[in-house]
Amino acid sequence: MQPESLAEQIRSTLARIAHLADTGSVEDYVEQFTREAEWNMPANPDRGIPAQVRRGREEIAAGVVERRAAGIQGPGTFTRHITTAIAVDVTSETTARADAVWTFYVDTTTSPKLSGVGSYADEFELEDGRWRLSRRVISRG
Repeated sequence: MQPESLAEQIRSTLARIAHLADTGSVEDYVEQFTREAEWNMPANPDRGIPAQVRRGREEIAAGVVERRAAGIQGPGTFTRHITTAIAVDVTSETTARADAVWTFYVDTTTSPKLSGVGSYADEFELEDGRWRLSRRVISRG
C-alpha cells in the first residue's frame, strides 16, 4: 500500500470535516482545525444564521454547538454537507491551500432538498503531524 500524497491527505481532511459536521462529535470536528484556526462564514438568511468569524478551536466549537442547538446541522438533523471539485495546492512541506465547492442538503431521510451551494477557500497547516484546517472562508452562491 502506498502512502497518501500530500494533496490526498488534504482531500481526506476535507471529507472528514464534512462528515463530522453532520454526524460527528463537536470535539472530533474541532480537532480537524489548528489551535488558532479562523473560520469565516457569510450570513445565511435562509437558515437564520448571521455572518460569523470564529477564531481558535473554542470559538469554532461554540459556533458548532449553536448551530446544533438550533437544529441546523449535526446528528439527528438529517442534513449533509457535500464537498466536491477540490483543487489542492501544496505550497510547502507544512502548508497547503484548497478550493472546493460545497452543497448542503436538508431532509435527507424523507425528501432531500438542496438548501445551499457555495465555495470554500481553505488553508491548511501541518500541526502535530496531521494536516489541519487553519483558515476557511465560506462563500455562498
